[in-house]
This record gives sequence, C-alpha cells and structure tokens, in this order.
Amino acid sequence: MDFMFVVIPLFIMGVAILIGVKTVMRALQLRSAWRSGLTAEARCLRFYTTTRRNDNHVTTTRHHVFEFMTRDGRQIRFEEENGPGTIIEGDIVPVHYTAEHPERATARPPSPVGNLAGTAGTLAFVAVMIAFCVFFMTTAGSGPDF
Repeated sequence: MDFMFVVIPLFIMGVAILIGVKTVMRALQLRSAWRSGLTAEARCLRFYTTTRRNDNHVTTTRHHVFEFMTRDGRQIRFEEENGPGTIIEGDIVPVHYTAEHPERATARPPSPVGNLAGTAGTLAFVAVMIAFCVFFMTTAGSGPDF
C-alpha cells in the first residue's frame, strides 16, 4: 500500500513537469517569433473548435489553420490553438515567424508582458502541485498503522 503513496504522486509530478516544460517552450517560441521582426500576411484557411468533457466540466478549444508565404518564397501552413475568436475563415491577419522555424509562426499580436504573466502563473501552479506531492509522499506513509 505504501507503494501507491509514492507512485501516484510521482506520476502527478511527472505530468506537472511536462506541463511546465511545454509552457516554457511555447513561451520561448512566441518570444522568438515576436522578436525576429519577420512578419507576413496570412489567410485563415480553417476555423474549428474541439470540445472535451470531464465530469461536469466542458472545455472548448478554438483552432485556426493559417497559410502564408515567407520572404524566401516558401508556402507555410500552420495551426494555432486558442487564437482570437474574431478571426474566421478567409480573414487576412499578420503573423510573426522566425526564419529558422516558420512553421512555429503565431497570429497572436505581440504581448511580452502577457506571455510572461501566463507562463509565470502556470509555473507557479506547477510548483504548488509538485510541493504538495512531495509533502504528501513524506507525510502519508508516516501515519500510525492499525
């Protein structure tokens, strides 16, 4: 039984760490795209939503598929989640991209402070989850055995 008091918190910690890494990677990608200075006009080819249900909670995610041409003439198509709900199919929007990875472009307007705040909030939540798991692992198995 003590085995479960270690394995489950370790699994939760692993998921939390993956969430933190993914958040930091996306924040760095956005920052690079915004700082590169490379922009293009992209057409929204498709707009759709996906819905997930977990018990009594429903989560809807917006997806946009954009296509643009880089300065060197390459046609790039990329998908971005949770973009503005005001962009629909056929709209022309500015996108920011890097020359090295144009497929990691973003149609989000530059917002370094918002990006930093969102990343810091997510990392704080991850840190609390990890701290709780460590606390649980160190105290749960030390109770009296009846």
